Parts: sequence; structure tokens; C-alpha cells
Amino acid sequence: MSHNTPRPSEINYHQKSKILDVTFADGAHFQLPAEYLRVYSPSAEVRGHGPGQEVLQVGKENVKIIHIEPVGNYAVGLHFDDGHNTGIYSFEELYKLGVNKEQNWRDYLKRLEDAGHQRKVAKV
Repeated sequence: MSHNTPRPSEINYHQKSKILDVTFADGAHFQLPAEYLRVYSPSAEVRGHGPGQEVLQVGKENVKIIHIEPVGNYAVGLHFDDGHNTGIYSFEELYKLGVNKEQNWRDYLKRLEDAGHQRKVAKV
């Protein structure tokens, strides 16, 4: 973790909305949907082992976080209801995902469209 990366002061998951609320010590606050966190998991399963090896995640529209596990003093492990639990989200990674959420989300939707996949979100 970079010395400049703020630490989270609060992390809360809202089951109904499937939103992970993360507030950092510098006052930054991000609302990160479970689907977004799942498709941008820092795991090798999603990111591959190098540039160009990323695997587009499809069918994750209704995924939920079922467990949040602290990892040392630098990260959290997120366990999803689709069985994915290998991504370790450093505080620096969570911060970057928050800061870049809008652009990342647009990129994800474009990649889905280019792959011919249409998101199917269940009605609540």
C-alpha cells in the first residue's frame, strides 16, 4: 500500500441494494456495487497473469457479497455468492476503484456490448 493511500475508516455492505459503502480517512466516500467489484476483482481469474489476459465477466448482474474478511492491515477479501473469493482488495485498489468507477463502468458496459452480451438485472 502506498504511503499516500488513505485507510478506510468505515466499510459497510448493504444487502438489499448490494452496495459496498467505503469511507476513507481523507473523507472520500464511494458506493461500490457488488457487480462492479466482482467484474473488477483483482484476482488472476479475472485479470489474468499479465496485460491482455483479462477475462470478461458476464452474468454477474445480480451477484451479492456474502462475506467480507479483513486481510492484515492493508486489504479485505470479498466473498461473492457465485463462489468467487480469491480477490484481495487492497485499500489502494478499493480507492482506485472508487475514483475510477464511472469510467470503469462505461468500459465494462462497452466490453459487454462488444462481446454481444446484454445485462439481465432481476427486478426487486
